[in-house]
Amino acid sequence: MSPDLSFNLTLLGICYLYIVVIIIITGKIKDRLPKNISRKFLHMMIGNFIWIIPFFTYNTFPLNFPFFVAAPFILLTFLVSPGTPLKGLIKKLSGLGDVTFGGHTYGLVFYAISYTTLAALFSDKPWIIAAGIIPLAYGDAAASIIGQKWGRHQFNICAKKSVEGSLTMFAVCFLVLAASSAFFGYLYSLPAISFIVASFGAAFVATLCEALTPRGLDNIAVPLLSAVTFLLIMGGI
Repeated sequence: MSPDLSFNLTLLGICYLYIVVIIIITGKIKDRLPKNISRKFLHMMIGNFIWIIPFFTYNTFPLNFPFFVAAPFILLTFLVSPGTPLKGLIKKLSGLGDVTFGGHTYGLVFYAISYTTLAALFSDKPWIIAAGIIPLAYGDAAASIIGQKWGRHQFNICAKKSVEGSLTMFAVCFLVLAASSAFFGYLYSLPAISFIVASFGAAFVATLCEALTPRGLDNIAVPLLSAVTFLLIMGGI
């Protein structure tokens, strides 16, 4: 086995171990915090994979390791969802199962599908994956927490939202995406100004999607449309 392949396999193992640790931690905190908070904690922690993806050197078919990180969790999240045929598995993975039951029926499944799709298409351009996942992992989480606690000006198009939550989502999406330009720009020599402009566009589209998309489906619409927006503004880079 080549040292390069060995490194990628080791990094893959670290990613799987990270997920196991996050599920255990979520299981420990789910009874101490509102389910919405523990669910968003899980979203944010899973979103942290975007900072690891650039270090995989095998990132094209058939050895697309970022895809290998994400794909198994489509099945895992489905098996602990309300539609699971294996009810006993929910008890064994109580941290993930209870959080899934506390949110949209298949929200985490859609999250895993989005992550996997972006990893399949853009593993060699991880900043595009980040443009899709940051709005969902950080922006949507912040919007939900702030909106539920301080959302006073509510509206209901496809789901109940608040102006405060939407503004929070836009601000967090833009700030985290713009800040990530330092990380991805350093690794891939990307133009900073274009990156920041694309971050603004992706944040705007993600905020609209989150406000207008029916419950649960935003976990697909937000990451995919914000990633496409980012890619188009960056000129396909």
